[in-house]
Amino acid sequence: MRQSTTIEGEPGPRPANWSPAVSGIAVVAFIAVLILAWTAASTLLLIFAGILLGVFLDGLTRLLGQVSGLGRGLRLTIVSLVLGGLSLGFLAFGGATVVQQGRELGQTIATQAGSVRDRLKQYGIDLPAFSGTSETSGGQEGGTDKETKAGGLSGLASSAIKSPSSLLSDAGSMLGPAAAVITGLFSALGNVLVIVFLGLACAADPASYRQGAVRFVPPHYRPRATALLDGMGETLRHWLFGQLITMAVIFLCIWAGLSFLGIGGALILGLQAGLLAFIPTIGPLIAGVVIVLAGLASGTNAALGAFGVYLVVQCLESYGLTPFIQKRALDIPPATIFAGQLVLGVLFGLWGIALALPLMAVIKVVLAQVYIEDTLDEEAEV
Repeated sequence: MRQSTTIEGEPGPRPANWSPAVSGIAVVAFIAVLILAWTAASTLLLIFAGILLGVFLDGLTRLLGQVSGLGRGLRLTIVSLVLGGLSLGFLAFGGATVVQQGRELGQTIATQAGSVRDRLKQYGIDLPAFSGTSETSGGQEGGTDKETKAGGLSGLASSAIKSPSSLLSDAGSMLGPAAAVITGLFSALGNVLVIVFLGLACAADPASYRQGAVRFVPPHYRPRATALLDGMGETLRHWLFGQLITMAVIFLCIWAGLSFLGIGGALILGLQAGLLAFIPTIGPLIAGVVIVLAGLASGTNAALGAFGVYLVVQCLESYGLTPFIQKRALDIPPATIFAGQLVLGVLFGLWGIALALPLMAVIKVVLAQVYIEDTLDEEAEV
């Protein structure tokens, strides 16, 4: 077998002296892993979201350990109870307000979006009608609904007598959107429970999961694999805490600014802006459109004021908070982040867009340690 020649001390990739059979098996295994990742992308991203929660809980547990000498299990229990209590308290005391403002905001957005569409139509720009805002279909749908309600039970009974197997399908068609809403709620609740369970399990004993993953690596490379996993965890912790601080500042600033201007639904507008800040580039644009449309309900001056508040907060976030907080965790150019979002969104849909930044953070650590440092034998920039 011909040996590949490399110059000692010369930076660059080192070709491995593998036999054709081993190389073929490696290629087939790599393709199989790609196919598995493609077919189970949503499940893998759900697991990754659970790992993110585990990293967050682990970071809070470590912070609590710096100020107290309690055991890890007790510290994790305290952190989990505090976060659960805060969530339940927000739902109990602020949930009704959020639901009410959310309902009013939805009606306002639909009305203002229709007004904007009509105004653009006067200038020759014809946009498609928004769902639920068409006036012409209201009467027809109303008549159809009345007929369905009048004959729904009798039709369901007769179909059950004629063909019992069609009972479930007819009941599902009669439920209509309600069944879809219920299914969606159960699906979302199931995803939340999976994420919470995985997060708690990973945070309870992260060392065992790390050691279990390292066991699949050949002994010679286990120190590098351990360092790689530790680097991923540290990067994700810094990014998560920085992102949460940024989201909280955006929520408070927009809430306070819109409340000062007297714009209705300031709480829900600030909340949605803070949550959408988790998704870079695309999230703030959506939040800005919603804020401006909500401001139009109070007049042009209010819309301009709302846009001014949003612009000031975004400048604070883009040129103040993010460069200062996220410099250590994720120093990636904006164009690269946007391109990564587009690629991950096309490949994995909404999950890919929502988890684009933490995925890119993990990819950056892998490229820095495995490719730049180990393969190219160069020092990665921090």
